[in-house]
Amino acid sequence: MNLINTVFRKHRNLYFNLCLATAFSFLLLLFRIKITHSYFYTFLVWNLFLAAIPFFITQVMKYYSTWKNSKPQKILLFVTWLLFLPNSPYIITDLIHLHDHNSILKWLDLFLVFVFALNGLLLGLLSLLDMYVYIKNESSKTKAHISIFLISVLSGYGIYLGRFLRFNSWDFLTQPLYLFEQIRISLTEPKVWAITIAFGGLLWILFLLMQSALRINTKHNTTESK
Repeated sequence: MNLINTVFRKHRNLYFNLCLATAFSFLLLLFRIKITHSYFYTFLVWNLFLAAIPFFITQVMKYYSTWKNSKPQKILLFVTWLLFLPNSPYIITDLIHLHDHNSILKWLDLFLVFVFALNGLLLGLLSLLDMYVYIKNESSKTKAHISIFLISVLSGYGIYLGRFLRFNSWDFLTQPLYLFEQIRISLTEPKVWAITIAFGGLLWILFLLMQSALRINTKHNTTESK
């Protein structure tokens, strides 16, 4: 309970705005269901839930004191975070469903997927910022930047595994041998590298942009307070 109170007090404005953005996407989905009598895009709710898991993990990492002195807990949290992180930008690929015959209102459906994808991407970027700060505090700024770059690339590849090979984050535990075999085979395909570089590069660039914006805003607020 103390953990929850601490987290909420320190970042309540952020959490409120994230809840507001999520509520807007849910209301938009309910509106579509109302006028089309179709539940086709309800899978976006599950995808957004998966996209929120990395953000939740990094929030726990920041405030859960007992894990700091336990290396196994550190590794477990980081690996779990890394496995679920691709789910955040993954929702962008749900735009492919606009070609489905169930997508009957193209502009509304486009906007709906965009809103869900934007929320998922935002949660992933906020989680990346948290992880960057943690790695920087544990090692150095240079290692943190290199780590975030490599994590972004791995996330880009994770999107390929999810969209084209239809793997889930938990397949790492449920069918690891088959997963690794498919990974080995996929690395020889040019499309893999195109998807990996495209999505990984986008995630990394957006992280740098958000980091720069936050740094500028922090300096501006510091200057005003003097």
